[in-house]
Amino acid sequence: MSLTVSTLVLRAKQREIDAAQQLARRADLVDVLGHLIQRLQRERGASSIYLASQGARFADERRALADDSRQAQARLRAVIAEHSEPEQGAGAKSLSLMAWALLGLDAMEGLRSQIDMRAMGAHDLVAAFSHLIAGLIELVFDIADAADVPSVSRLLVALLHLVQAQEEAGQERAVGALLYASGRVDEAHQQRVLHLIEAQERSLAVFAQFAEADLQARWDAQQLLPAAARLERLRRILCTARPGAVLDDDLSHTWFDILTERIDGLWQLQTALVERLRAECAARVDEATQALQDSRGLLRSLRDNPPARTQAVDRFFDIALAPQAAPAPAGPRGGESPSLHAVLQAQAQRLAGMEAELRSARTTLDERKVIERAKGVLMARLGMSEEVAFRVLQKTSMDQNRRLLDVAEATLAMPELAVAQLEAQGHGPRR
Repeated sequence: MSLTVSTLVLRAKQREIDAAQQLARRADLVDVLGHLIQRLQRERGASSIYLASQGARFADERRALADDSRQAQARLRAVIAEHSEPEQGAGAKSLSLMAWALLGLDAMEGLRSQIDMRAMGAHDLVAAFSHLIAGLIELVFDIADAADVPSVSRLLVALLHLVQAQEEAGQERAVGALLYASGRVDEAHQQRVLHLIEAQERSLAVFAQFAEADLQARWDAQQLLPAAARLERLRRILCTARPGAVLDDDLSHTWFDILTERIDGLWQLQTALVERLRAECAARVDEATQALQDSRGLLRSLRDNPPARTQAVDRFFDIALAPQAAPAPAGPRGGESPSLHAVLQAQAQRLAGMEAELRSARTTLDERKVIERAKGVLMARLGMSEEVAFRVLQKTSMDQNRRLLDVAEATLAMPELAVAQLEAQGHGPRR
């Protein structure tokens, strides 16, 4: 079959439909991942209390939450099996991340057995769960990064940072529960709580920037609930106590319940975002399908009804008719079908607006990746923790009056120079 304009137009529209349908299927995977992440977060928090209290607290709760996690794990395995089929179009990176997720889930029963026997410490437990959850979140990021539907870009950016904020709150719940259940302040864990509070604020600031106004309002309203004030009081106790100070271990239950209420609030927003993502994908499929049908009708109409100018030219050169005057441009008349040029021009304007929005959203994600890589350089070269590396970049940005992104890019471009400057400022390797 010869290549024609109509063939290209129809193929392009079909690709648009395929992309929207594929994103809708990936939204289902994101939803299942979200459910598993939430259940693992709860199991992590309860298990940290169980181990930190030497098995005196949360034994029954931990077992029940582990059963919930197992059900969510089974559901994710089934969905990954569907998405790994060749016709689903998953890329090499996505398949590798799916494999990594399954590898981590395969190790979960061994980890739970160690917890049962109290053969590991609470800190190692929190780190192990967080390691697995980080891989699951990376899969969520990969799904969003591969999306090529501009109209959902803002929803995806808001969703990604909401997922990240929820995990940071989950880590705060686990680390704080560990401290309260142990009955004593540990300075390193105290600093982790501070860093996690700051990290949540950063993630939620990006969420607020890209989320729809009603979702922002819902989160703002949650901050006015009594639980928010109680959380701040418990945070103050943890963050202002001197290292080694005694804590009321009875507060471990209160801490767990209040952070759970906060995380549940974030989860409700995440659920609403996923539903809107699905609805937006369905709308794009319907819109593109209708446009495909309209395109066929338009092309058929163009073949059956040539433009007025071509009809005038045909009459001018008809040897059976005496030429009257050279054909003149004809303006549009009421009731005529829109020209192909007008249709394409309107579509181009719409796509330009959507592409601008997509570029803005992708720029935000790309900037985050640059900053994450710069943090990795500092962590590897200077032995810093992730939190300290970010603080160093942030402080350098303020001291030099430069954007954080510019500082991160400079660190990646000239890592040796950046490391030397930081060592000169007293940020040498941790021993």
